[in-house]
Amino acid sequence: MRKILVVGAGQSGLQLALGLQQHGYEVTLMSNRTADEIRSGRVMSTQCMFHTALQHERDLQLNFWESQAPKIEGLGVSVAGPESQRVVDWVGKLDGHAQSVDQRVKMAGWMETFAQRGGQLVIHGAAVSDLDYFSHTYDLVLVSAGKGELVSMFERDASRSPYAEPQRALAVAYVHGLGPRPEHPEFDAVRCNLVPGVGELFIMPTYTLSGRADILFWEGVPGGPLDVFQGVKDPSEHLALTLELMERFTPWEYARATRVELTDAGGTLAGRYAPTVRNPIGRLPGGGSVLGVADVVVANDPITGQGSNSASKCAAAYLDAILEHGEKPFDEDWMRSAFDRYWATAQHVTKWTNAMLAPPPEHVLNLIGAAGQLQPVADRFANGFNDPADFENFFFEPDKANAYLASVSG
Repeated sequence: MRKILVVGAGQSGLQLALGLQQHGYEVTLMSNRTADEIRSGRVMSTQCMFHTALQHERDLQLNFWESQAPKIEGLGVSVAGPESQRVVDWVGKLDGHAQSVDQRVKMAGWMETFAQRGGQLVIHGAAVSDLDYFSHTYDLVLVSAGKGELVSMFERDASRSPYAEPQRALAVAYVHGLGPRPEHPEFDAVRCNLVPGVGELFIMPTYTLSGRADILFWEGVPGGPLDVFQGVKDPSEHLALTLELMERFTPWEYARATRVELTDAGGTLAGRYAPTVRNPIGRLPGGGSVLGVADVVVANDPITGQGSNSASKCAAAYLDAILEHGEKPFDEDWMRSAFDRYWATAQHVTKWTNAMLAPPPEHVLNLIGAAGQLQPVADRFANGFNDPADFENFFFEPDKANAYLASVSG
């Protein structure tokens, strides 16, 4: 039986560990926190998973919360004008629903499932020196802990990382009491509000420790009026600031947020990081090699909501690569080929995300505007969140965008 070590218990690490476990591998999972510590801790992300990523969970029968989490049937875009009025507003319908489950709920639940199924769970933070030892006792070591010392083993790939600095300041609040969007009260949608030159406000329904909730998520241009959350420690102050900015820049969203309250004391998060692609192979001082997973090797800004989707797709790609490899050694050639398999989808996410961080060119503004009059354009844009590769066909190049709009408008 092949022995595999997974370091890091996030979406990708846990999905991969549980998948390998189901196929008879001897899997050890290292986490720096227990399930109870994760549950009682601070929110970790703004996950919204679209159809393909959700299907990876269903394939492994890990979709434990599918009946409880709100079904997200659409994705809407609003654009604010200079007087904070809405100049664009539309919603595209998704071909398959999306869902969001608070990672505190999911990661704790999955971790307990892994242990209940006989997996070896080690609660301990891992250092490079630990991996040096483990690389000689396991057939394969996978590093899915996307922060801290371990990430430094994986060199930045400058050719795939155009930004050296964070492009957004991030601020998240999980709330109860948000009113329905009056334009479509009959179904749930993720709402993306663009404030040109300032940043973006995302609102998404989620399932958290206390049931149905909504996530209010500001992405602010660094140094701009939304970049004010650094150093705010008090959760109620964080929420008050979130709402104050909503009233100022997105009053149509603030109108349904006047009675919100935080889901819990751990329901806020703020930070920033530079989007980075890294070399997938980490080399250890003792000569061993480890393979980076998900955010460790491809960390995109959350502006396109792809983090948990990419993590799920990475886990699925690596699981297939491991199963197909059989008893052969997991050498560096195999590691690179496993990453290349993931990069085949991840490259589209990175290209699209980096494009969305820049001021939109005229043809993209035309697309966003046309979606308000042409439902097929709105629907295609929405479904691109599930399959970002499709943006290659109509989003990046003016000629393709114009030809697509001409074909739709007749």
